[in-house]
Amino acid sequence: MLEFLNLPQVPRLQESDLEAALISKLQAFLLELGSGFAFVGRQVRLTLDGDHFYPDLVFYHVKLKCYVIIDLKVGKLDHADLGQMQLYVNWYDREMLGEGDNPTIGLILCTEKNDAVVRYVLAERSKQIFASRYQLYLPTEAQLQEELRREIAQAAADGPAGAEDE
Repeated sequence: MLEFLNLPQVPRLQESDLEAALISKLQAFLLELGSGFAFVGRQVRLTLDGDHFYPDLVFYHVKLKCYVIIDLKVGKLDHADLGQMQLYVNWYDREMLGEGDNPTIGLILCTEKNDAVVRYVLAERSKQIFASRYQLYLPTEAQLQEELRREIAQAAADGPAGAEDE
């Protein structure tokens, strides 16, 4: 939940507005992320054969000993966003990793995502890139109940756990 940003829930929210609000409330954002995160920078430029790319936020996790790249999306996540994050993760793994560092982690925070797109683009092999939905405000009780109904219906449609092992 990014409620601490006090941003309006408007359809025209820009990624740069979200990023600027997070930077201005960096301490609260770091607390939301958990312990061990060290801020490296925002819009850190990566250059590949003259082309420039700018991941939104870059952290180093001192306990996991790895870079963590966060890209912010104010709309629905698509395959291009996942490919872009793969580029960032690969670049950091090849250019920035030091001795004893673990592979880079990429996290895309978005308002909507299609789990099937994530599965097909990243495949089961990818253990470095994650996409997660964020909300600016806690949902209402009615929204929580609807989400529970949807999850229960999806679980029932998927069948009992472990059924495919038989």
